[in-house]
Amino acid sequence: MMHKKQHVFYILFSLGIFLLIILIMQFIEVAYGGRIAMLLPDGWVAFKERNILFFVQGLMLLIVIPVFILTFIFAWKYRAGNIKANYDPNWNDNPIAECIWWGIPFLAVIIISVVTWTESHRLDPYKPLVSDKKPVNIQVVALQWKWLFIYPEQNIATVNFVQFPENTPINFEITADAPMNSFWIPELGGQIYAMPKMRTQLHLIADQIGEFRGSSANLSGKGFAGMHFTAKASSEEDFHRWVASSTQSSNVLTIDEYERLAKPSENNPVEIFSLKEAKLFDYIIMKYMMPQMTRPETMK
Repeated sequence: MMHKKQHVFYILFSLGIFLLIILIMQFIEVAYGGRIAMLLPDGWVAFKERNILFFVQGLMLLIVIPVFILTFIFAWKYRAGNIKANYDPNWNDNPIAECIWWGIPFLAVIIISVVTWTESHRLDPYKPLVSDKKPVNIQVVALQWKWLFIYPEQNIATVNFVQFPENTPINFEITADAPMNSFWIPELGGQIYAMPKMRTQLHLIADQIGEFRGSSANLSGKGFAGMHFTAKASSEEDFHRWVASSTQSSNVLTIDEYERLAKPSENNPVEIFSLKEAKLFDYIIMKYMMPQMTRPETMK
């Protein structure tokens, strides 16, 4: 009998140690491992999204942790060899117990639902951010397998690189000239889909100067792994200097040059263009809806 008691104890103790090790490893990874963008945001939108994640996880742990603890306690107390444990089969219909194990999860689900609903609407990606600074409008095109960024007001375009001032709202308009994709800068906010003949929107802001890794969050073929870009937040002065130098680029983005650029290619380097066609983004969208409109000048 003593041997059976020790056997049960060792199983429960080993499971507890295993779960504790996993928990400690997660804290070590966050504190000393590589940077986890979603947990260490650099933008207001990503910060609010991170807080929702922490709140929901914390509320769920208030239920999960006691359940695990009680599981070990009950398994040890009511083991077959414990003759001192009271046998009370009528507990399965106890109204107080029923209210506890159904009521608490029910309240948790209600709280999570209300918070998720209200915060999701507050952080609607189509909702412009309130700021005393003029937003920067950037049009994004998902190609195979690269990202094209068009600055319609600055008359420049870039491949796999986007720059904007810190503490300034960025209004992204997003489409695709390739299979459906997903545009994502984890340190600044959540992803939004890029689809042919559709225009989606995403509003972000960077709280500080830095370089952030942007990527595709949707499998899109053999070049998916290399479909990432650099998002750089700089001072407003550096941004304007960069725009001024980019407008002098010898690379000119015409319709013919765009069609060459749109052909499938992998691991593309950064390219900077001066923009020749102001309606290029509309042309990319409309060419799937009205194929006869082969040139921007035919669009009214």
